[in-house]
Amino acid sequence: MKITKLTTYRLAPRWMFLKIDTDAGISGWGEPVIEGKARSVEATVHEFEPYLVGQDPSRINDLWQVMYRGGFYRGGAILMSAIAGIDQALWDIKGKALGAPVHELLGGLVRDRMKVYSWVGGDRPADVIRDIKRLREGGFDTFKMNGTEELGIVDSARKVDEAVARIAEIRAAFGHDIEFGIDFHGRVAAPMAKPLLRALEPYRPLFVEEPVLAEQDEHYARLAQHTSIPLAAGERMYSRFEFKRVFQGGGLAIVQPDLSHAGGITECVKIAAMAEAYDVALAPHCPLGPIALAACLHVDFVSHNAVLQEQSMGIHYNQGGELLDYVLNKEDFHIEGGTMKPLTKPGLGVVVDEDKVIAASQVAPDWRNPLWRHADGSVAEW
Repeated sequence: MKITKLTTYRLAPRWMFLKIDTDAGISGWGEPVIEGKARSVEATVHEFEPYLVGQDPSRINDLWQVMYRGGFYRGGAILMSAIAGIDQALWDIKGKALGAPVHELLGGLVRDRMKVYSWVGGDRPADVIRDIKRLREGGFDTFKMNGTEELGIVDSARKVDEAVARIAEIRAAFGHDIEFGIDFHGRVAAPMAKPLLRALEPYRPLFVEEPVLAEQDEHYARLAQHTSIPLAAGERMYSRFEFKRVFQGGGLAIVQPDLSHAGGITECVKIAAMAEAYDVALAPHCPLGPIALAACLHVDFVSHNAVLQEQSMGIHYNQGGELLDYVLNKEDFHIEGGTMKPLTKPGLGVVVDEDKVIAASQVAPDWRNPLWRHADGSVAEW
C-alpha cells in the first residue's frame, strides 16, 4: 500500500480536515489546524507531501520522524499541527487496513468510559449559571469557563473581586453537585496569578488552566507552592521536549496536550506516558472537530492517567458548524452521564460525510480570534 494523495478542506467554524488516499482504496482522515492560522497549516501539510506520496502509510513512526527531523527546523505550532493531522490520518488508515480501532493497536482499553466536560460562559464569562442548568439536563456534571476578561500585568482589586464573585455564585447555586475548571487562558500575568488563585481557593475549582502563559512556565512550580488548586496547562506546548522541561520544573497537576497541535497520536501517547511517570494527570485539549476528538479519545482510553476530555459540542466558537455536522455515525459520539464510550469502528472511528465536507469547504470563512486592547490602548491577551 502506498500513499497517493493529500487533500485539505478548511471548514466552518474554524477547523480543517485532511484526507490521505492510498492505492489500496483505503483513506484516512486527520484534523491539522491552528485556530486562526488554518491556511498556514494547510500550506505546511502540502509541503510535507513530497515526503509522503509513494510511501507506505503503515510506517507511521518512520514517517513521523521524517516530517519532524527531515527539514532541519522543527517544532512550533504550525509544523507540529501539520504533523499532528497527518499522523491522525495515518493511524486511521492503519486501523482500517487491520480492521481494528486505534486504541486496540495501542494496547487496548484501560477504562470502559471516559469523563468529558463542557464549556460554558463564552469569551467574556456571562450567563454561566443558565448554561450549566441547560447542560445538566443533558447529563453533564463537569464544566470549564473563562476566569477573567482583560487583565493587566498588575490590575485592580475590583477585577479580582469580579472574577471571584462569578465563581462564588456558581458554588452557591450548585454546591458540590457539579465540578468546574477555570481557564485563565493566558490572560493572567504572574503578578496577578497568585492573588487570584488565593481568592479562588475557598471555592475549590477542579483546576485552573494556563495560570500563566506557557512561555512563563517557570512560574508553575512557584504558583503551585502557594495554592491547593490543581494547575493545568499544555495546549500551547507542541512536543514531548517542551513538556519535558515542564515536568522537570514541576508545578502542574494536569497536562493538556492537543492532539491536533502536539504531533498527533504518536507524540501524545509519549507525552501521556511521561506525565504518568511524574504522577501528572492527562486531560487533552480539544475545542475542535470530531476527528480531533476521536484522536483524543483513543489516547484517553489507553492512558491510565487520563482523567478528563474536553469536547466542543455547543462551544461558543462554533458559529456555522457543530461538532457532528460532518459525521455520519453520530450515535458513536453519544454522551451519557457525562461520559463517552470507546469508538469501536476501525481506525479513528469517524465516518466522515465527505460530500458535505467538500460542499462546506467551498464557502469556509477564515476564522480569527478577537483582538483585545486594554483601556490604555495596549494589546491585551485574548
